Amino acid sequence: MGNHSQGYGHHDHGDLKGKNLGIAILLNVGITIAQVIGGFISGSLALLSDAMHNFSDVLALIISWYASKLSGRKQTAKQTFGYKRAEILAALINAISLIVIAFFLFKEAIVRITEPQEIGAGIVMALGGLSILLNWLSMLLVKKGAKNNMNMRAAYLHLLSDMISSVAVVLGGLAMYLWEIPWVDSVISIAIALYLVYSSWGLVKESVRILMQFAPLHINLDDIHEKIKELDGIENMHHVHVWQLDDKQTNFEAHISFEQDLKLSEVNLVLHKLEHILQDDFEINHVTLQPELNGSCDDESIVIQEKGHTH
Repeated sequence: MGNHSQGYGHHDHGDLKGKNLGIAILLNVGITIAQVIGGFISGSLALLSDAMHNFSDVLALIISWYASKLSGRKQTAKQTFGYKRAEILAALINAISLIVIAFFLFKEAIVRITEPQEIGAGIVMALGGLSILLNWLSMLLVKKGAKNNMNMRAAYLHLLSDMISSVAVVLGGLAMYLWEIPWVDSVISIAIALYLVYSSWGLVKESVRILMQFAPLHINLDDIHEKIKELDGIENMHHVHVWQLDDKQTNFEAHISFEQDLKLSEVNLVLHKLEHILQDDFEINHVTLQPELNGSCDDESIVIQEKGHTH
């Protein structure tokens, strides 16, 4: 027998999110084409690397857009959780892609330092400026969704890092124009690469934690156990599983041992109180509880080391 509670989630404006991502994709396609042409004409590695980065933005935004569409699909008998984790997978793919791009930028920049090339600073500054403007507009489109959605945060991070790299490109173009120092272009590319690794690593860790079904960082099972034991009639909590389905929903399931053999209606009253504690004090919004008489389980550890597939 189990007692189940589903918390109320926030209304997600999925259509608006998808539309904004669509506009951001078109803006970044425009930047990419302009910068590839300008990079070849001017000979600027920073501009070509910025174009490569912008192209990764296009792919990242397409992945984010598709994942947001998938996550809105209804649950079925075959997909009982629906496609909720699509956006977590998208966030992981996009964060890893930023780190891979950073590696190639770093490698190419090192080669360029040893073999400096003449660079057309005027084109670099003009196209870098255009990229700053269009990336800033793209960021405005996805900023709101990035606050509470990991997938949108990965897309926002792609755009933010691209805007920073475009600022660096413009400053590099200015340095080349004023002082004719070609290696500035490569140094700026290295700085961009290091920033990409730094900004992406946290997102990789966060998405891997969710996919591995680790407990959220803010949840302490000992604290929950102490709080639960304060309720009249409850002996202990054991056989606990707690995990995040996505960046909105935290699931919790446990066996709850009662001191006495109570009526079902009395058990339900206690379990409802317990659900409210979990939701209000620990931000757990999806609860499944299995009540039982104290001593029913052989092992009453909070976390049980399961040896097989049978219970």
